Amino acid sequence: MPTNFTVVPVKDNTREAKDGNEDEDVDDNNMLKEEEEDTTGDGVPKENSPFINNTENDKGSSYDGTNMALFEEEMDSNPMVSSLLNKLANYTNLTQGAHEHEEADDDEGSKKKAVKSPQMGTFMGVYLPCLQNILGVILFLRLTWIVGTAGILESLVIVGLCCSCTMLTAISMSAIATNGVVPAGGSYYMISRSLGPEFGGAVGLCFYLGTTFAGSMYILGTIEILLTYIVPKAAIFVATRKEDEVDALLNNMRVYGSCCLAMMAVVVFVGVKYVNKLALVFLACVILSILAIYAGVIKTIFEPPDFPVCMLGNRTLQNHNFDKCLKTEVIDNITVTTKLWTLFCEGPELNATCNEYFTNNNVTVVQGIPGLTSGVISDNMWSEYGPLDMLVENKKLPSFGGSDPAKDIYMPYVVNDIMTFFTLLVGIYFPSVTGIMAGSNRSGDLRDAQKSIPIGTILAIATTSVIYISCVVLFGACIEGVLLRDKFGDSVKGNLVIGTLSWPSPWVIVIGSFFSCCGAGLQSLTGAPRLLQAIARDGIVPFLQVFGHGKANGEPTWALLLTAGICEIGILIASLDSVAPILSMFFLMCYLFVNLACAVQTLLRTPNWRPRFKYYHWALSFLGMSLCLALMFISSWYYAIVAMVIAGCIYKYIEYRGAEKEWGDGIRGLSLNAARYALIRLEDAPPHTKNWRPQLLVLLNLDSDQGVKHPRLLSFCTQLKAGKGLTIVGNVIEGTYLTKETEAKKAEQASMSAERTKGFCHVVVSSNLRDGVSHLIQSAGLGGMKHNTVLMSYKSFYNTLLHYFPTNQDRLGEGTIDVWWVVHDGGMLMLLPFLLRQHKVWRKCKMRIFTVAQLDDNSIQMKKDLQMFLYHLRLNAEVEVVEMHDNDISAFTYEKTLVMEQRSQMLKQMHLSRTEREREIQSITDESRSSIRRKNQGAAQSTNLSRQSSPMEDTQEDEVVKFAQLIHDRNTASHATLNDKADTGPERVHMTWTKDKLFTERNRNRECNANMAVRDLFNMKPNQSNVRRMHTAIKLNEVVVNKSQGAHLVLLNMPGPPKNRGGDENYMEFLEVLLEGLNRVLLVRGGGREVITIYS
Repeated sequence: MPTNFTVVPVKDNTREAKDGNEDEDVDDNNMLKEEEEDTTGDGVPKENSPFINNTENDKGSSYDGTNMALFEEEMDSNPMVSSLLNKLANYTNLTQGAHEHEEADDDEGSKKKAVKSPQMGTFMGVYLPCLQNILGVILFLRLTWIVGTAGILESLVIVGLCCSCTMLTAISMSAIATNGVVPAGGSYYMISRSLGPEFGGAVGLCFYLGTTFAGSMYILGTIEILLTYIVPKAAIFVATRKEDEVDALLNNMRVYGSCCLAMMAVVVFVGVKYVNKLALVFLACVILSILAIYAGVIKTIFEPPDFPVCMLGNRTLQNHNFDKCLKTEVIDNITVTTKLWTLFCEGPELNATCNEYFTNNNVTVVQGIPGLTSGVISDNMWSEYGPLDMLVENKKLPSFGGSDPAKDIYMPYVVNDIMTFFTLLVGIYFPSVTGIMAGSNRSGDLRDAQKSIPIGTILAIATTSVIYISCVVLFGACIEGVLLRDKFGDSVKGNLVIGTLSWPSPWVIVIGSFFSCCGAGLQSLTGAPRLLQAIARDGIVPFLQVFGHGKANGEPTWALLLTAGICEIGILIASLDSVAPILSMFFLMCYLFVNLACAVQTLLRTPNWRPRFKYYHWALSFLGMSLCLALMFISSWYYAIVAMVIAGCIYKYIEYRGAEKEWGDGIRGLSLNAARYALIRLEDAPPHTKNWRPQLLVLLNLDSDQGVKHPRLLSFCTQLKAGKGLTIVGNVIEGTYLTKETEAKKAEQASMSAERTKGFCHVVVSSNLRDGVSHLIQSAGLGGMKHNTVLMSYKSFYNTLLHYFPTNQDRLGEGTIDVWWVVHDGGMLMLLPFLLRQHKVWRKCKMRIFTVAQLDDNSIQMKKDLQMFLYHLRLNAEVEVVEMHDNDISAFTYEKTLVMEQRSQMLKQMHLSRTEREREIQSITDESRSSIRRKNQGAAQSTNLSRQSSPMEDTQEDEVVKFAQLIHDRNTASHATLNDKADTGPERVHMTWTKDKLFTERNRNRECNANMAVRDLFNMKPNQSNVRRMHTAIKLNEVVVNKSQGAHLVLLNMPGPPKNRGGDENYMEFLEVLLEGLNRVLLVRGGGREVITIYS
């Protein structure tokens, strides 16, 4: 594929005058702003990018000349290549974060400074921030305890699991981060744009909660270092008894932690720039502390530090209240007791009563740091888990009986403050490997984010993994096991255990870890509110929008307050070991979805998935996702469930109430692939009878504003399928697609928004309504997902019946759904009431089934058979058999049929122009009246005949006048051709005609034909087939009205429509007669295929 391009300049003198002015706007247009109002050409909202963004200034200057006049129309929507390349060259994605806020503060509101282009490289922009965030409080305060409790081997397993999880996540994150420009926002931006707003919002809030609780953990670590190792005497709550020491420590943590949180929140609120400037100082503290550890390890080879640990038997003693590890000592040849003696005996006397275990065992001194070459590594290989208050013991030392657990808790022994087990240690350790997102969060400050983020993040994880693994081995090789299991250093006079190993002084680690925890807490309180602000400004979680506002310079004030409130919850927990698993859950969930996003994008092979980082694979992402999920449940299964429930609730809330965003996410692509696969697998054939349900095509009618005229039809559709099955809302717009495209799209939106219908919309633009409906019925659906039922309103009752149907918010009281089962056409009449009663609108209604018995039917046996049939169908319904024995056709039926046929005949014969139609209407009306008068004159001869015929005559006169007026209003254009055809008869005579003679002859022929037609019209007799059908309609209507007048709904077999167009008007007349006097009627006609079965 060629990669060389030649740019040929095209001169345009008209642009030269504007060159001087364009430079003034460079600073204003070098940033591409994201505006949600922009739309693509197909009307779908889009995100701006360098390829499609146009500002108002660009529209005015993108084209001004004649050299490209051929593309003049495209210039309004598509930029020139030169303009596009200029924008790409000046593009920056610098965040509106702390850096700009600093400039706004320094500027004092006069004029904003120009935004500098990002200049940070891989080392300063990604590697060091990740290093600083990964190495932290757990390394200094808990790693030695984890090694002593789990042993070197299991500690390596814990470190390996956690570091592998973050490394796999970093690989997935690198692929996502290098797949195009990643604006600031880090993991939230990547997940939301890859998995959609629902996942993005849920995981973004989980990541926010994790960062907030991380702030709590760092603050608790800061207070623990302060009160335990720096100034223990500053404690407010002091325990008088040993068993109260834990509660006193937790209360001190709560008080000092709350004060520390308040001060940090004030610092963040007043000046974020100070936090950013101190970041290098905090990082230096971390690096110096780690170097001091390695220096101390090397020093132990030649000169191990002197940190004696006092042992009573094989038990470790707290070395706070005594100086000498002796029971007695000789001073001036006199044996005296020591302070240790007074701790175990009732007095300082030699004959005082002492603790039995103290009496039976000797006191020995063990070197706490024996050194790298001491061989202690073999003793620290295996785990030493135990319950709460378990004594920390050295199994190699002798121990003699006398143990009394009830009394031991009051003795100055070193004990477990919590119950320990492998999974607990995983949850406590995992926060020490978080922080891998620090580089992606700073993507706006990087010179080349797509190069720096993968290299810097992976190198930082590799470096910290080496540090952790080496520390596990070195701690186990240099420090005695009982000192490793001493969490707070009580056996070495309250020194930080890792500090005893450092060089030149333990204070290097203490001070370094203190400032490191302070800095990490400040950065958490700085980053978490901005993450919440970004989520709020995206608008995907409506109730969070208030947190998108802040100070005039953009500082997230409200988000900071919420963050401080949530952080206070973690501080009130007060235990570092209890808070760590909580934030582990939220970080693990975030990492899980980063891996899921990469795996989904890779497997879908979407066209836009082109990451520059090539060292990824879907299997690695899937392995990382599985490892994250496993670690969640390994660490704490109940915390994992709580975190998932929180994320699930947020997901469903965003799905139900959140703003709709179209980010081209992978979940939409996954849905499309799943739908394609399912449609291919779904056989293009009718489903089995057991699985049949109405897949509805709803034919709607829209008003002039493209609004749904009768939304209750959609409500009834929802009730009919009880939230299941396919719904296609269809309507027809008359016209051509080129002129009606916008109107059709508006109709689609209006159709689906009405009544919140869940389904699909299909709008057909056709030249006429009949063809449009035909096309709609034939083309709606795809593959096996096609409609099998058409639902529409009865034309004559649009304004009289449809408003009687309930909405989805109505609740019908106790009543009945009456089914009139006249003919069996597949069982739809049985199935539809059952489906309706599944919906809450019709739930209280009972089902009644009526069937019609003829003269030769056994109605009693029919009722028994129908009850048995319903029993096998598992349907509860009342059964009634209605007998119709009256076969005499009444005069009213003859009259009704005759009027119907006269009306049809009249409409067929009236093929006249508009002016001639007015004259013929008058003649027909006069003829009708004269005919009625002639018949009335003969009434004296037969009174009975007159009584029978006069209703018919009145009806004839009214109907003729009525339909003559109807003909008067018909469109003349549709009959112009027929008029011409009618006029061709007289013109075929080859005679010499004057113009007046021609018109006179034509009118005379027409008057003659019209008079003959009228005479035929009133002398015609009704068709016997139509009379029988009219009789059935009238009698059945009488029975239905009598039995079901008060029913909530009547379901009735729809008579079969005529097979030819000649009987259309008569068919509609039959339906009107059949439904007269009924409010809610559902006419059902099945295709003959069984849709309900008695079999399981």
